[in-house]
Amino acid sequence: MKKLFVFVSMLAALTMLLAACGPEATPTPVAATEPPTAVPTEPPAPALGTPENPIILALAPSANTQELIAGGEAIAAKLTELTGYSFVVTVPTSYAALIEAMGSGNAHVGFLPTVPYIVAYEKGYATIGLVTLRNGADHYAFEVIANQALVDKGVFTVYYDTATGVNTADAATALAQLNGKKPCYADPLSSSGYLVPSGYFKSNGISPKAGAWVQGHPTIVKSIYLSPGNNAKNEGEICDFGTVYVDARTSVTTDFPDVNDKVAVLWVSDPIIPNDTISLIAGMDPAIRAAIVTAFETIASTEDGLALLKNGGYSIGGLKIVDDSFFDDYRVYLESIGFDINSYK
Repeated sequence: MKKLFVFVSMLAALTMLLAACGPEATPTPVAATEPPTAVPTEPPAPALGTPENPIILALAPSANTQELIAGGEAIAAKLTELTGYSFVVTVPTSYAALIEAMGSGNAHVGFLPTVPYIVAYEKGYATIGLVTLRNGADHYAFEVIANQALVDKGVFTVYYDTATGVNTADAATALAQLNGKKPCYADPLSSSGYLVPSGYFKSNGISPKAGAWVQGHPTIVKSIYLSPGNNAKNEGEICDFGTVYVDARTSVTTDFPDVNDKVAVLWVSDPIIPNDTISLIAGMDPAIRAAIVTAFETIASTEDGLALLKNGGYSIGGLKIVDDSFFDDYRVYLESIGFDINSYK
């Protein structure tokens, strides 16, 4: 029995000795973790009106582009002086391009004529700020002009007395002479340079030839000036007559001092067209919008400021704050002549 106890004790001791001399247990490695990668963030866009993100003043292409830019830059400089915001000037190639510039952020303030404004408003691009005044009026008329040489040859008859400012015949009589003649038009969205005259023609059964689109009222006047009809058919070289605002001839007196002698006014409509606008993009910061509108009011309140606006190429004689309802009657007229605003959306 004693021998068995000694054997078991020696076996236990040997087991402990072997365990102590065996290899150490290898710990399970722990995967190293990298710190999370920071997501890069875009720096905030410069605020509108800063030199890095100036307010874009877009002018309607109704006159010579270089003249418009020169006049517009003078207006922009005055706006900067009054508001502290930075401005740059652009002249889109057409009224449609001007509308899309307001919608795309490539223009923030636009000198939008009536119909382009209405289209831009319906598309959600722009809201009205101010409407221009001429001779104290906020509506204007269109007139029909032709080269005086064609009047002298009996091709056209003048039915407007410039001394009294009164027509000597009704629309049907005065416009009948335009049947089969070629017009010069400004732009498909121009009220006085196309839409309203074409409405008058339609309502009075007048069918002119297809028109020449020459872009801008001064260009129409120049085209008429250069179309005395020196050919066997007594047809104008560019067009036979043109439709413009009253009195667009004053826009080209620098280039053509004798324009009033060479270009005759055949007839003048009633003043049914709302004047051009100064519009601002929809959603503009209210503080910036208010500052710009107030600045334009300030400019229009002084003689020097009015001279600045007139030299901008639009014969602006004053400015008036209105809301969109100002154009409601004209919308009804546009519908009456078949103009579909939805077609421009």
